[in-house]
Amino acid sequence: MAIADNVREVLGRIEAAASRALRDPGDVKLVTVTKTVEPARIVEAIEAGATCIGENRVQEAERKFKGGLPPVEKHLVGHLQTNKVRKALPLFDMIQSVDSVRLAREISTACESTGADIDVLVEVNTSGEETKFGLTPDETVEAIEEMADLRGLRVLGLMTIGAFLPDPEDVRPCFRRLRELRNLIEERVIPGVSMEHLSMGMTNDYEVAIEEGATIVRVGRAIFGERG
Repeated sequence: MAIADNVREVLGRIEAAASRALRDPGDVKLVTVTKTVEPARIVEAIEAGATCIGENRVQEAERKFKGGLPPVEKHLVGHLQTNKVRKALPLFDMIQSVDSVRLAREISTACESTGADIDVLVEVNTSGEETKFGLTPDETVEAIEEMADLRGLRVLGLMTIGAFLPDPEDVRPCFRRLRELRNLIEERVIPGVSMEHLSMGMTNDYEVAIEEGATIVRVGRAIFGERG
């Protein structure tokens, strides 16, 4: 199918999944992941209804954004190296992948020196896989309490990458763990911290993630097809 058809199908599936969970579909944001996708194809997706795009790498995003895109929200969804923080800040509306207090401090320092503010999500490794970035669930609350004191960051929730398994139902425990962790953090009422967002679910499992409470899903392959 064409990119426009794929966008419409994903949006329809988001609506159906939210309805099954007795949720308002308007509470779920689609982040269209554009890793390795050229600007012309990104524009097709935006024209079809994509309102937010997600990039994995700062350098790639910088190249694409310089050429200009229609007005759209931009999120960094991939791992952010500390030496790329200053380049990332003016490019993105949200950094979803704050995976350590060290990185949060580096972002705060850059914000203070430039007068910027940035929305962030804290990345949690809910699958326990050593190859994945993110805080462990056990260390997340304490880390967020430290981040709450940093200037320039607005902590708006949590993000996770679930285990990559053929059956989406097998990934459900990862999403449930993130939701339970969000609830725990909300109960702590940490000043300056909001748990408005749960970013979880990708092409293979975003419908299950929505059933478990995702407010943001990150979908690329279902829209642009397989990429090298």
